[in-house]
Amino acid sequence: MSGVHIAVVGNGEGGQRLDRWLRSRYPNLKQGKLQKLLRTGQVRLDGARAKAGDRVSDGQEVRIPPNIDADDTAKGAGGKGRSGAIGGRMDMAKAASLGDDLKDRILYQDDDIIALDKPPGLAVQGGSKTVTHIDGALDRLKFGANERPRLVHRLDRDTSGVLLLARSRAAAAALGKSFQLRETRKIYWAIVIGVPDRAEGMIDAPLAKRAGDRGDLVQVDHSNGKPAKTGMRIIDRAGKEAAWLELEPLTGRTHQLRVHCQLIGTPILGDGKYGPREAGLYDHGIERKLHLHARMLRVPLPSGGSVDITAPLPVHMLDTFQHLGFHQSDERAEPIDL
Repeated sequence: MSGVHIAVVGNGEGGQRLDRWLRSRYPNLKQGKLQKLLRTGQVRLDGARAKAGDRVSDGQEVRIPPNIDADDTAKGAGGKGRSGAIGGRMDMAKAASLGDDLKDRILYQDDDIIALDKPPGLAVQGGSKTVTHIDGALDRLKFGANERPRLVHRLDRDTSGVLLLARSRAAAAALGKSFQLRETRKIYWAIVIGVPDRAEGMIDAPLAKRAGDRGDLVQVDHSNGKPAKTGMRIIDRAGKEAAWLELEPLTGRTHQLRVHCQLIGTPILGDGKYGPREAGLYDHGIERKLHLHARMLRVPLPSGGSVDITAPLPVHMLDTFQHLGFHQSDERAEPIDL
């Protein structure tokens, strides 16, 4: 087993030092080992030798050698991750089962891309405590192609909706560039606690990661934060209790939509990290799950033209829609053309 694979720098991850990007992906990776892998050319950036201080860009490809993937992703001191996985790698049976499940969730497929309907609660990539994830099952989605599909962007574990894969290195580069240039349009639906004080507008607040009492938190930081902009409009409201929002991130910062909704006084329903610990809506039987859904991607295709890919709401959001009297067929739900 070679174990060598290519990781794509996600949308919004660009600008970091390569060593910091790798440490964020592989938290148990020791600095000395990382330096050796870089010095010997085992970690490469777009096929070329790289240094620790090189800055990564959205859509770039990083060669990941097997001794990173096997030793450093999700292994504790005892050497065995949760769910019986060794070194953070999904066992073959679990990867095959998840891959088959993902086949049933394909929204769109052509020679260059696959779009999946990601369910809430499933991680996109592995980590120190995550051994079941979409990235570990992508070999099952080759469909006869020579290359393994590549992740083009990421969604939080608890966010549902459209997740895009590239079926080749060339397609990954083209799609990564379209995200970097903001040619790919992303529309999210969210149910928030309360109602924003304006019907629509732009949320413009720079963000930075900081340590907090609930773990690392992303916070507004006007001095050192990275620029972050989100378009927002209200589609419908349930009195003063809740609102259904369309959100369009114009940048791709970690937890951007969740923090920006909190900033305007209407945290996303079910957000245990940035929302209130208690909300009256839960007393009505609404599930304590994140109500954030990647509803639509408008993707420039590598072969030319573009496609709009839409994902249906997950069950818990459908139930909440029904409870609050929201209707997906509402013509106001159609995204505004820019």
